[in-house]
Amino acid sequence: MSASAGSKHKPQHSAAPPRFAACRARDALVFAAGVAVAVLAILGSASVLAPGRRALVAFPVPGPGDGPRTFYDDPEVAYAVGTRLTGWDAKRAEWLRSRGLRNNAPEHVVMVSGQQPEPCPGDAGDHLLLRFLKNKLDYCRLHGIELLYNNALLEPSMVAYWAKIPNVRAAMLAHPEAEWVWWVDSDAVFTDMDFALPLSKYRGHNFVIHGTPKRIRRKSWLALNAGVFLVRNCQWSLDLMDEWARMGPAYPEEHARWGRTLRHALSDKDSDVACDQSALVYLILYNLETLGKKVYIETDYYLQGYWVGVMDRLDGIAARYEAVERRTPELRRRHAEREHLRYAAARNAAVSRAVPGQAGGADSGWRRPLITHFVGCQPCGGGRNPMYSRESCDDGMRRALGFADDQVLRAYGFRHADLLRDSLQPLPFDYPAVTIANRSNELD
Repeated sequence: MSASAGSKHKPQHSAAPPRFAACRARDALVFAAGVAVAVLAILGSASVLAPGRRALVAFPVPGPGDGPRTFYDDPEVAYAVGTRLTGWDAKRAEWLRSRGLRNNAPEHVVMVSGQQPEPCPGDAGDHLLLRFLKNKLDYCRLHGIELLYNNALLEPSMVAYWAKIPNVRAAMLAHPEAEWVWWVDSDAVFTDMDFALPLSKYRGHNFVIHGTPKRIRRKSWLALNAGVFLVRNCQWSLDLMDEWARMGPAYPEEHARWGRTLRHALSDKDSDVACDQSALVYLILYNLETLGKKVYIETDYYLQGYWVGVMDRLDGIAARYEAVERRTPELRRRHAEREHLRYAAARNAAVSRAVPGQAGGADSGWRRPLITHFVGCQPCGGGRNPMYSRESCDDGMRRALGFADDQVLRAYGFRHADLLRDSLQPLPFDYPAVTIANRSNELD
């Protein structure tokens, strides 16, 4: 029987007790919060999928309609070789200011590498280039470097070794936040994952390249190696890249003339074909008065090490580093990969006291070479220099790649069973104080 409005009896469903009401209020709040999160998630995903919606992000990211106009809005600015760009230092500084970035940040490096667009004709060439690429990715990840790997010809006439110039020039414009652009040939292997570029050493210089003093004095076309170099992101460097490009096949008449000039001007040059390296050697060695103050010819460590001189010492280098770790308990601690640089610094300090040689490698001593360059092996094309056997090139590349890979695999608890084998071995706790063989005996 229902109660009338004037009934003295209270309704059966009166106000809930205080404790029950509080629980209901809390549940309602949790439910409302869940709905809010769901709505935000839907809106966030919609903003990514639907054009025109503003994305829900935790920090501001300049979009198409944001920020002042910069050099990117100038139709006269071109990425391609053959078009001079002026005022780059001011343009780049203005872009950095407009994005709230600090100018001249020497630690910001972009590495550039690449290969030809078509598949490799040589046996296992594509597989080798994949391993070379993986090696660069490993080094860049460990050192906080961005890698730009290109397999397209930005200037169709500049093929093979000339393709690096358009790649580097475009990277400078596409990455104004980078202070340095680091070109590394596809057949170059990072064989010291600990060594970091001594960028403070190059303060005041705009171009860094490895050189051989004896060949420099002879003005040999092999005096410098153009397979690895550092170039500062500035107007001076753009001008140098343009001058270098004008000696290449994008300018057929000048290219042919330069071929004859370089053969007569550089010792050991036995061809009228102007290659990128002989052109760069001529530019630098015959213009030292004007370029010398900005060019740093690196001879202290292997910015690029000749592979023939490295392979015979690789096992001895590995043995000496392992001996240092066996005597240094703190270096044997397991750690996350993101802590690599801290352990690298400690390992370099310990190795410098016990292993003779220059950090980053050199012609003498037993330190790991920063880069081992397989000049003449042609892993993709297969047309190696006849002075090298197929076995020496193939085994050398596999051993160098395995040597580098072992340094990376340590953070994952493994190493190669042998540098020429792909199978892995798990590392025992406290390796190498406890060797793999000893651990195996203990388990048996």
